[in-house]
Amino acid sequence: GSHDTMTYCLDRSSAVSGNESKMVKFLSKCMPCIVHPIIMKWSTTQVLTVTEQLEAGVRYLDFRIAHKANDRSMNLYFVHMVYTTVTVQDILWEVLRWLETHPQEVVILACRNFDGLTKKLHCHLIACIKEIFQCKLCPRNVSMTSFFPPFLRTFILLLCISEESSLPLPTRFLFSSKEYLMCHLLIFVSEKFFVAGINLTENLRYILIHPFGSLKKMTLQSLPCLKIWIKQQYPGPKKECINIIAGDFIGNNDFVKDVIELNTKI
Repeated sequence: GSHDTMTYCLDRSSAVSGNESKMVKFLSKCMPCIVHPIIMKWSTTQVLTVTEQLEAGVRYLDFRIAHKANDRSMNLYFVHMVYTTVTVQDILWEVLRWLETHPQEVVILACRNFDGLTKKLHCHLIACIKEIFQCKLCPRNVSMTSFFPPFLRTFILLLCISEESSLPLPTRFLFSSKEYLMCHLLIFVSEKFFVAGINLTENLRYILIHPFGSLKKMTLQSLPCLKIWIKQQYPGPKKECINIIAGDFIGNNDFVKDVIELNTKI
């Protein structure tokens, strides 16, 4: 999986998300020329496009969906501190085109956040998903185990509206005195489908005292530790198992290869 999948196309001229803290909004408004470039460096978690991520082996897409404040249109965007340049509909069509050329693949969309979405906009999102994917959507009454080979007979898109869930598993791995690996564990399908987001998470204070740093630099420095952690995991239905691992900058190192190789432990 890819964490914050759509941050490769954040809009440099976009306003800060309405969901951010008052301090971030204030600094962005008062010193945009200084603050905005810093926000961009610490908001970008991916450099590959959705199609490139799918080609690289990613099958879990982390979509943070939002509606821009004061936007009278029904357009929905993705968000991570700032909004993206592309709309949700554009990306859903892109995923569909990839699925049509890969008829035996399963792609999971984890749609969440929904910043600024009213009930009307939420219904609009669901209508778009149904219109675009149609019969490729996972039926509600089908068992998860029937999706995967040798039972898979067609391409299916499995939609998950996800929330973070508190589980009795380690959620923080110490790298240094200031950098932490946050494992956000998401729970799906009758508590048998677990996702670990192994993304380094910084706070505002850390960003302010590292003005020349970036999330990419911090992540790449920690990849050897991430690699060790991945190899220690086990897939499966048990409570301590993880079925999907989502990371930042998935095109770097052997992240996808290491995750897929965990299947050999089954």
